[in-house]
Amino acid sequence: MKEEEFKVLKALSEATSRMDLNTFAEKVNLTSNQAINQIQELAKEGFLQRIGGGYGITQKGKSALKALSAFPIEMDFHFYYGIDKPSELKAGSLEEFYIAIKQISVESVEFHLDRGDFQNWFKDVCKDPEMASELERVKAQCLKGEALKAEILKLLDGKYSLEGLL
Repeated sequence: MKEEEFKVLKALSEATSRMDLNTFAEKVNLTSNQAINQIQELAKEGFLQRIGGGYGITQKGKSALKALSAFPIEMDFHFYYGIDKPSELKAGSLEEFYIAIKQISVESVEFHLDRGDFQNWFKDVCKDPEMASELERVKAQCLKGEALKAEILKLLDGKYSLEGLL
């Protein structure tokens, strides 16, 4: 998703009442025509839907907002290879987490899943107890290596459509 599209989607999600196009365009720092184009593109991609004379955010749009929104820096997930073995990778959003899972070694993924670190981060930081439960289910399957990474990536993409956002 392009930065301008995200900005438009976020502004629509934060709107508490109807506003005319010029006011909205000003709020997102675009011209009226640019705002219309962004809204139409978001609707075409399924992030928005037409409701009466305006637009509403779809579930896909809500998931995208959640995936792309950054958490406070103190809530970043820091990846480790083991106890006292930190990696350089961290994630401050679901999008960054997804990218990090693709990059980090399977050793790190297994370490964090076995300890419940991923599950706790999704429950406490992401406020997504369902994903935490799904990760527990994956843990119970005793998958290892690339099969484990693939299953986690599949879960994340299925819930947040991350592959399509990147």
